[in-house]
Amino acid sequence: MGLPKTHGHPFPNPIRKFVAVAATTFLLGGVNVAQAQGQELMVRISEIEVDAKYLEQYKAILEDEAEASVRLEPGVIAIFPMYRREKDTEFRILEMYASREAYEAHLKTPHFQKYKSGTLHMVKSLKLVDMQPLDAATMTRIFRKSINNQ
Repeated sequence: MGLPKTHGHPFPNPIRKFVAVAATTFLLGGVNVAQAQGQELMVRISEIEVDAKYLEQYKAILEDEAEASVRLEPGVIAIFPMYRREKDTEFRILEMYASREAYEAHLKTPHFQKYKSGTLHMVKSLKLVDMQPLDAATMTRIFRKSINNQ
């Protein structure tokens, strides 16, 4: 499976759009400095393997869920789905929430419930890995830089 044409950009247009939405949400959406410095920030990496026969359907549902979460939920800083180049049925999702409460609220949203119920039969394995940021203050520079490169 080849990489999509990106017209001179390092990432396909949907990814650039997603990063722009996530960055704008983070910078303008009211995530306070205490949260950005990791005092309440919740970061997780979801490791998911999907049955190959559902691959395209799963990708479409995941893309919709990630976009809606970042756009609609102030406490969702980022939901950034990726798949392994050498095995496109293995996904990693970088999830960043302003707080544990924001994560709990995310689980109750209609778009997450639709994703979960719609993909349950597609998922062969799921592992949730909670992470601790080393330098959460750098995130503002990362997101600012991504906006400036649009």
